[in-house]
Amino acid sequence: MSQACAENKKIITSKDLPLSCPMPNQSIKNAHPKVYLPIEKTKREVCKYCSTEYILKEDN
Repeated sequence: MSQACAENKKIITSKDLPLSCPMPNQSIKNAHPKVYLPIEKTKREVCKYCSTEYILKEDN
């Protein structure tokens, strides 16, 4: 399990949807409140709490 919000940029795929920050596989100890980001339409979202940038990679 990785630490929540420790990365500045994270590439995700459709298996990670719906996207929330922190993500389910991250430890939420000392993390900000969970927020859902509408990346399906924009393909790129930035968390307003921790500034982590998420980029949606197209599935092959």
